[in-house]
Amino acid sequence: MSIVKLNNKAVSNATAFGSISSLGSMVFIKKLTASGSATLSFVDGASGVVLDDTYKEYVFTFNNMHPATNGTQFSFQGNASGASGYNETITSTYFNAFHLESGSEGGLRYDPSNSDQANGTAFQKIIESTKNDNDSSMSGYLRLFNPSSTTFVKHFIAEANCMQTDPQSSYSATAGYFNTTNAIDEIQFKMASGNIDAGDICLYGIA
Repeated sequence: MSIVKLNNKAVSNATAFGSISSLGSMVFIKKLTASGSATLSFVDGASGVVLDDTYKEYVFTFNNMHPATNGTQFSFQGNASGASGYNETITSTYFNAFHLESGSEGGLRYDPSNSDQANGTAFQKIIESTKNDNDSSMSGYLRLFNPSSTTFVKHFIAEANCMQTDPQSSYSATAGYFNTTNAIDEIQFKMASGNIDAGDICLYGIA
């Protein structure tokens, strides 16, 4: 039997008790802090950003992203190597769970109407509409797998939670892929409307 142990910065695998070997760790690369920012962009080779074949997996963490505009959505897109415009082709799926503060309603839904993409080029939504009250924000992460591959499409998984406009707790899970065999070396984050008032995004490589 294999036992998987999760540590703060490592994942270890044990095939027998007393035999634990490290499989990898999170290596901090770059932190971007928003302050009335229209976008936050991670570009390989710029300002200390690494987004190449150094790591097979990259993780972006979002911490208390606060929108300037009430009820807007947090999203991302990428550029293939040498491309511009943040309009790569994406195929994706999106699920959402919610619970009202009053406790009167909650649920789980598959939301294809404004979240899924079928070879679309729009920014991919990560989370539902977030309130812009002073105590409201969204947090979560995006995992990007082997973005430097020139053989396979580029898979991603994102999870996030926010205080939604109703008000309610809203949890979202997004997964899909950039439908290109070109390397993805730029990722940009933005709100669907208005600026990112505050919050930070950290980039890690998985060694």
